[in-house]
Amino acid sequence: MKEIYLDNAATTPVSDEVYTELMDKYKNIYGNASTLYGLGRESKAVMENARDVIAKSINADPDDIVFTSGGSESDNTAITQTAIARKSLGNHIITTAIEHEAVIRPCEALEKMGFRVTYLPVDEYGNISLDDFKAALDDQTILVSIMTGNNEVGSVMPIHEIGEILKDHQAWFHTDAVQAYGLLDIDVQRDHIDMLSTSAHKINGPKMIGFLYRRKGVNFPSLIKGGDQEEKRRAGTENVPAIAGFAKAVQTITPEEKAHRQAKYLKFKYYIADKLKQNGVEFEVNGRITEDNLNHVFNIWLKGISTYVMQTNLDLAGIAVSGGSACTAGSIEPSHVLVAMYGKDSPRISESIRISFGRYNTTEDLDKLVDAITKIVNRVKTKGVKM
Repeated sequence: MKEIYLDNAATTPVSDEVYTELMDKYKNIYGNASTLYGLGRESKAVMENARDVIAKSINADPDDIVFTSGGSESDNTAITQTAIARKSLGNHIITTAIEHEAVIRPCEALEKMGFRVTYLPVDEYGNISLDDFKAALDDQTILVSIMTGNNEVGSVMPIHEIGEILKDHQAWFHTDAVQAYGLLDIDVQRDHIDMLSTSAHKINGPKMIGFLYRRKGVNFPSLIKGGDQEEKRRAGTENVPAIAGFAKAVQTITPEEKAHRQAKYLKFKYYIADKLKQNGVEFEVNGRITEDNLNHVFNIWLKGISTYVMQTNLDLAGIAVSGGSACTAGSIEPSHVLVAMYGKDSPRISESIRISFGRYNTTEDLDKLVDAITKIVNRVKTKGVKM
């Protein structure tokens, strides 16, 4: 049975182009990029070429790209180290209630250290209010960390407008662009972004490699202590093959390809919604279907069917999706995103699944998904018991 993979918001399969690049670099480029001899210089050249490719993708200066182990490290570095470096200027941080845990958890840790954090609420579509943001901003605010696009429901934040508001404010502006990078047009100059986090494995690149963009003048101590790599901004011998693989993944996603994928995934959403309606499946979209969202993410409430039952039965059918909540140690924890959107007592919290599309998905995959969901729903209805 062929596995149908529809959890691309969690991670993506490595593309053929990236795989070929990785194998070549693992075999042939093995010198330490911090050494002065020939093999080291060769590794350094590969790494700096990749840095140029990646910098251009967000309209940044190559010197402002710091390679990390991925989005979580980049987020933690930007948030924690900014707070440490700027605590003499204030103790206030603004974020949202639907950030990834890599942002939420550092903020919670900083609260225990005496920092004040505002978690902006969202509406039923997963959007924040700019009026709420302006009301929260004060002369003690030193950092604003707001994601570009949400990983569970696909809502896109008003990054440009926030950047415009902050361009004359002391607060540094960080955005977690892990889900949006590779789908949306991101320009750190246009949007006045001071720090930006990404991860390669979301765009068919290798795992455990990402970058943190840091605008010139955004200075704070390295989170990882040790050597002087990355201009003393991130210690640790650079993973040159993974960095080269990351750049190869970036090169495959042209502006035209981004637009193509967004349009393709939007059609996928409508296709699934129409088929489910035709089959008499009771469901509602968590968030909304709109071209302005991250269209690879499709979160739906399947009324009366628990997340666990649906996800488990889909897995038995060879279809991989994510729960509307995070699975931890065999238990289902409520999705903080859906709680923020609908309240902790909403049945959506325990009856939703997240379908997320990727480069290799086809309408045939969607037909099999809809067929499987319909069979599971009908089986539950026949039993006459809520599951």
